[in-house]
Amino acid sequence: MVKVAVLDDWQGIARTSADWSALAAKTDLSFFADAFDSEDAAANALADFDILLTMRERTPFPASLINRLPKLRMIGITGARNASLDVTACKARGIVVSHTESSGPGGSATAELALGLLIDCARGVTVGDATIRAGGFQRGVPVGQTLAGKTLGIIGLGRLGQMMAGYGQALGMKVIAWSQNLTPIAASQAGYDYAKKDDLLAKADAVSLHLVLSDRTRGIIGAKDLARMKPGAILINTSRAGLVDEQALQAALREGRIHAGLDVFTDEPLGADDAWRTMPNTVLTPHIGYGVAETWADFYPQSVENALAFLGGAPIRVISG
Repeated sequence: MVKVAVLDDWQGIARTSADWSALAAKTDLSFFADAFDSEDAAANALADFDILLTMRERTPFPASLINRLPKLRMIGITGARNASLDVTACKARGIVVSHTESSGPGGSATAELALGLLIDCARGVTVGDATIRAGGFQRGVPVGQTLAGKTLGIIGLGRLGQMMAGYGQALGMKVIAWSQNLTPIAASQAGYDYAKKDDLLAKADAVSLHLVLSDRTRGIIGAKDLARMKPGAILINTSRAGLVDEQALQAALREGRIHAGLDVFTDEPLGADDAWRTMPNTVLTPHIGYGVAETWADFYPQSVENALAFLGGAPIRVISG
């Protein structure tokens, strides 16, 4: 019987987010809730599977792993692209790669989380909650700052960047924006002021990153960039950890120069002794930006459809390049 693995179900929501009965009737269906410790562990666990239904770059699939999975015939990914999957290696093996499409209200989820992280960093919401639960009240809770009248710098004025910019304006913040491709005219047409990167970092009271990780954007915020930020400024990253020099950011946080709200990390899930777990001046969430019920209601049913279409001999939503 064809064996299907549903991977990376870290929150245990896959079974209830779709009707799996049609696929279960035709296959031996397994769900994996935990991350693999290593490529060897993944290779050993998945060697007998024909179809893998994965979740948004959680388990990397380089060529070295793909070529250790002799029975693999199809991989399903969620979203339009997966930077941790070697599509070329899949093509060379004749492995079909199908994706999913997000069309529902979950498309704003990441920007909404960025807003939440910004407000929490400014007002100490989670610190206050933890203090109350520990038996205290106001003592030890940092004095917050208002966001109205402050400047929000948006790096990456795409769909999510524009959403976050709009949220900033709704709070009464002045919004300035920059990216490698953004022009002053394009920024103005979107309703925001353009600023050069160095000026944005120096002027902004909060900086929110909304870029796709690529060779051009990797490490786009380095030590010198962090040093340009105002004392006490807030950095929000709900995009990809690789946009920021992690060691430089940790140094700035330990020194108390800036604050950060982070949803993404270089190593996910974080190890038990990862430095981020004790990092000061931060609000941390476990890469849940896109992970809302509305997103799962798109991703998992389409993953089932993709697998059934492949088994029926007519694959759909196939990545061609």
